[in-house]
Amino acid sequence: MTTYSGTQKQAILDRYFSGESARTLVSSTGIPRSTIYAWVKKANDIGKNDSISRKAYNQLQEHACRLEEMMNILKTCGCAPHDPLSEKLKTLEWIYNEGGHSVRVICEALDVPRGTFYNHIFRNKREKNSYEKRREELRGHIREVFDNSNQIFGAAKIVAVLREQGVNTTIETVRQLMREMGLASVRKGAKKQYEDESRKTRNVVKRNFQVDRPNAVWVSDVTFFRFNDLYYCVCVIMDLYARKIISHRVGTNNSTQLVKSTFREAYESRDPENGLIFHSDQGSNYRSRAFRAFLTERGVIQSFSNPGSPYDNSVAESFFSSMKSEELYRYKYHSEKELREGVARYIRFYNSERPHKSLSYKTPNQKEQEYWTAMENS
Repeated sequence: MTTYSGTQKQAILDRYFSGESARTLVSSTGIPRSTIYAWVKKANDIGKNDSISRKAYNQLQEHACRLEEMMNILKTCGCAPHDPLSEKLKTLEWIYNEGGHSVRVICEALDVPRGTFYNHIFRNKREKNSYEKRREELRGHIREVFDNSNQIFGAAKIVAVLREQGVNTTIETVRQLMREMGLASVRKGAKKQYEDESRKTRNVVKRNFQVDRPNAVWVSDVTFFRFNDLYYCVCVIMDLYARKIISHRVGTNNSTQLVKSTFREAYESRDPENGLIFHSDQGSNYRSRAFRAFLTERGVIQSFSNPGSPYDNSVAESFFSSMKSEELYRYKYHSEKELREGVARYIRFYNSERPHKSLSYKTPNQKEQEYWTAMENS
């Protein structure tokens, strides 16, 4: 009579409970079907009174994994189930666009019916197309009036002229669109505003890319990659000491939420001390009031490249150039999932296997580990 070890039995049971048929198991292992069924019955009836069936155990395990995923979503999304529905729907839409989670899980995490969420998505798509078309037409009218006024008129005067032309809008809408278009009228106090804005967007790093420790200076940037007629935004944060990419996100919108979630991941995993310098270009996502307040709350000093000076953030630009030439332009991706996996794969390679000339041909991981080892031995 053939005997089987506990390990062999467990391997067969795992295959059976994963969905493999008894007939296939008999064919591939030579173990009699009656023996396999006896093992299955015993596994489903362990303890009878004080244990649970294997099926119930697997269901509990799946439930625990789903709960863990929901907890991770709640930790990173900045929203809670008791928040207003409108805020939850905006958050769900962002998580949905980021990918990586099923609609069922993200809706359960924030206690929103799936039907409500799908209605929100489809309604937004219809409204967004119409809304964006109207705003684009209004931008053209605003630009024409602004230029005809020799760039003197502000929002109120532009609204007055537009109403005479039969275009109805509000001062607040025009003011918002002018900010988006970078239009500012000539008026009293312009010099003070210019000086204030210059102080807010000062360049602290000043192309000094050599630092003496990790978590002293982080640099960030966003690049774009076209796939399946959509532009995907790749946001990265690099620790300047070892040129190590410490966080990244891939999204379809170059938004404040994209850079905020990327920074949050880096901050929570690295736990830097107060006084960290965070350097980027002057994109609206980095200069937004919400993101600035988020950094200020954590004692982070913000630094910006000067307008039109890509060399002020050349280390990030160099990384993107390498990633595109060594990964993105070399492979044909068949899905958004493959694109995201390709970005993540390249960053792992970049950190752990790719030597850098600026690091004396060490990898970022090696350079950083040398620092921490020296600190432990000092």
